[in-house]
Formats: sequence, C-alpha cells, structure tokens
Amino acid sequence: MATKLTSKEIVDLNKEYTFFSWSAQGSLNPIPVDRAEGSYFWDVDGKRYLDFASQLVNTNVGHQHPKVVKAIQDQAAKLTFASPSAATEPRGLLGKKLAEITPGDLKKTFFTLGGAEANENAIKIARFYTGRYKVLARYRSYHGATHGAMALTGDYRRLPVEPALPGVVHFLDPYCYRCPFGWTRETCHRECISHVEEVIQHEGPDQIAAIFLEGVTGTNGLIIPPDEYWPRMREICDKYDILLVSDEVMSGWGRTGEWFAVDHWNVVPDIITTAKGLTSGYIPLGAAIVRQKIAKYFDDKVLYAGLTYNGHALACAAALATIEAYEEEKIFENAKKVGKYLGQRLEEFKQKHPSVGDVRYIGLFSALELVKNRKTKETLDPTALRNFLIQNGVYVFGFKNILFVVPPLVITQDQLEEGLILIDEGLAELMDKQVN
Repeated sequence: MATKLTSKEIVDLNKEYTFFSWSAQGSLNPIPVDRAEGSYFWDVDGKRYLDFASQLVNTNVGHQHPKVVKAIQDQAAKLTFASPSAATEPRGLLGKKLAEITPGDLKKTFFTLGGAEANENAIKIARFYTGRYKVLARYRSYHGATHGAMALTGDYRRLPVEPALPGVVHFLDPYCYRCPFGWTRETCHRECISHVEEVIQHEGPDQIAAIFLEGVTGTNGLIIPPDEYWPRMREICDKYDILLVSDEVMSGWGRTGEWFAVDHWNVVPDIITTAKGLTSGYIPLGAAIVRQKIAKYFDDKVLYAGLTYNGHALACAAALATIEAYEEEKIFENAKKVGKYLGQRLEEFKQKHPSVGDVRYIGLFSALELVKNRKTKETLDPTALRNFLIQNGVYVFGFKNILFVVPPLVITQDQLEEGLILIDEGLAELMDKQVN
C-alpha cells in the first residue's frame, strides 16, 4: 500500500509540477484539501473549514451530496463518454429540463465544459445568427479566461492578454456605490442605462450582434443593478435587434434565490450562458441556452461549433441529479430564508464597523466593500481579514477591497452565524483600526 502523503508533500508536489490560476507561483500557500461534506471541508491534517466561498461560488448544492455522487457512480458504471455526435439519455433529459426551467422560450442547449466556453460559443452563435460583428459588455465584468471570453471581460485581467478578440466594446456599469456618472442613489438619473444606448449609436446599431451582461455582477464587486436596468436592456436590445445574453455562470442556479438572476426582473434573454452550479462543480459542465428563434435558424444552417466533450454523459447525469436536489430539497427556498438573515447581519456590520463602506446581497450572493474612509471611499485591502478568517477555519475569498460571503445554498442559519461571528471579530480587530 502506498504511503499517504503529508500536507507539505502534497503542497510541494502541486507547486512544483502544476500551475495555479491568477497567481505568482512562488508566493502561493494552498490549502491541501482532503475531504468535504455539506458546508465544510477538511485539510489533510484534519483541520475543518466552513466554506464561505462555495470553493469558487459553484458548490451550490453543498459538498459530496449523496444524490449527485450516486448519479455519477451509476452513470460511470454504465457509460462515461460517448462521441459528441451520439445521442445519450442524460444529454437529452438534461436538455429538456433546461428548456423547462429557463425563462420564456429558451429552448436548445449547446453543452460545454465551463462558463468561458459557454461564452465563447455564445459569441459565435450571436455572430452567425445576426450576421453582425461587434459585441458589447461591461467594464466591471468577468466572463472567463479563454480568448473570446477574456475579450468580453472588462476588468484588469483582460489587459495582459491583449490584443484579444476584435470587435468587443465595453461600457460603464450600474455601480450605485461608486456611480461612474457622479450620482447617488437619491439623485440617480439612470445614466447607466441611457449611456448604453449612446454607445450603441456611436458603434453603429447595425454592427452589433449582442450585449453580454452578468445577471448580477460577480467577482467585480457583486453589483446588483437597479430594478429597471434589466427590463430596459431588454427594450434597448429589441429596439435595435441586438441579442441580449445573460451570463449566469455565477449568479445562476439559486445563488440569488431564483433559478437565474434575470428571473428577479422577469426578463427573457436571447441566450443564457451558465456553468458552476449546473453540476455544483462535481463534474465540469457549461451550457449556452438559446431561444426558439435562434435554435430554428440552425435547422438548415451549419452551427460551426464543436467540442469533444459536448454533451458529456457523466457531466449531464451529474447535472440532472443536482437539479433534482435543488427541487426536491427546496434548496433555493433555503437560500432565500438564510439569505434574508445574512442581509440583516451585513447591515448590522455596516452600522457597527466604520471600515464597511457598503454591503450588497441578494439570496446567498453577498459582499462587503471595505474602505479606509467612508466619505472618500478610499479602498481598504481585506487580505489581513481574509487570512484571519482562514486561520480560524472560515474559508473566504476577496477581490480588490471586496470580501465575499457566498456559502453553499444548503448552509443553515447556525452554520452561517459561525462565520459571521468571526467576520465581526476580524473587522473590529483588523479593519476598523485602519480607518481614518
């Protein structure tokens, strides 16, 4: 029997022979994860962590859900892989299920292995269908790290890989806390909406194939748009015959309390791209789901898109079981209930801690924006707070001056409070002292 590796040996092997994302490789200190269950995971030395990040905002159904694990085991015993040109039962059933739960007449799915590939293929589909070239997206956005998806991405991660895919134009965001147009919530004129139409006019409406928007902006600060934002984007796209694409990779699958974030505003996009919570990360799977009119366009025209793992049998079986768990166990209802409590506690933190400039939350999708000065909104680095939490067994992630609280959707209120107590303590001991 092989000797079990120590935590140091595992970390050293990973660092010596594998690359980690978005990091200078020499400065990394990864957690050697050994096992997981529900809202917790354990490292090789037996230390338990409360997963306040859902790993990467994808283990929505929790870790090691028995229904999903069994579905993977059963499908693996029968058929793990078939050519993408073949028809399989899980692929067909999952396609039908997605047509049922997506809004409006969204009907047909192109399966991928992740969100970036879903967005890549959505770009292709939009350009084929419209015959147009340009694509619009927002600056505070992340759509994936492949060539086309990175071009869509507006944040700083796009810059080192440019020149990227040509034809992508960015516009400003509905970021109420840091309004790029200088307004407050009380004085807002909704330039974040009228600005989009102005950009369309400058770029040529007859040149634009699609507008890509995250349902709710994720890693760039968890930006929840004003209630009229999505309906107006639908109106603008209809006015100019531009396709509206909702990237629901992070904001989908109950994360906001609904199947997809756009469901909060009763908007039917032309394409939904998704991944993450589709299988809760148990097996890689993404999807680009299109409306009936787009699906019919390709009945007699070639869809020039192909992936070896399109419709992967094992992944589709995992997705079906994940969706069953969402429905049977009323997991989204839990996200709403516990999310309401989370929102109340975050508002308390905002009142109590001067380092908390803003809190934003919808379902179990939430974040604290940390500042050195509430008036100037000078940003405050949350690294010390993040390290404090991880050292004390609460796993979180941050982006710039944002600390995210995005636990699995199965988390209980008591489990949530475990982590919130430590955030409260860390804010007082580490962050508030830096406020000027």
